[in-house]
Amino acid sequence: MAYVDHAFSISDEDIMIEASYTVNNRPPIKEIALAVGLLVFGTLGMVSGIIMSYNRVGGDRGHGIFFAILGIVLFIPGFYYTRIAYYAYKGYKGFSFSNIPPL
Repeated sequence: MAYVDHAFSISDEDIMIEASYTVNNRPPIKEIALAVGLLVFGTLGMVSGIIMSYNRVGGDRGHGIFFAILGIVLFIPGFYYTRIAYYAYKGYKGFSFSNIPPL
């Protein structure tokens, strides 16, 4: 007698009945707002950090370097998700609002 794995067998009972479902492709407003906020504050942090470092605000360049690094950390995910949202809005192939993770 041969061993048959019934967990992976396909029968008529296993075929799912087509159920109606709705596709929600609306833009996620909160997530896009967060991405744009990260982009804006990251850009401001980088620019102010570079200016602070150049002018030696606080007596040395350490404060400016900290703000520039903080701006970079905020800028990278903000730019990434804002770019996905923009391309999904424009309808580029391979980009969808579902690529933006929910909050």
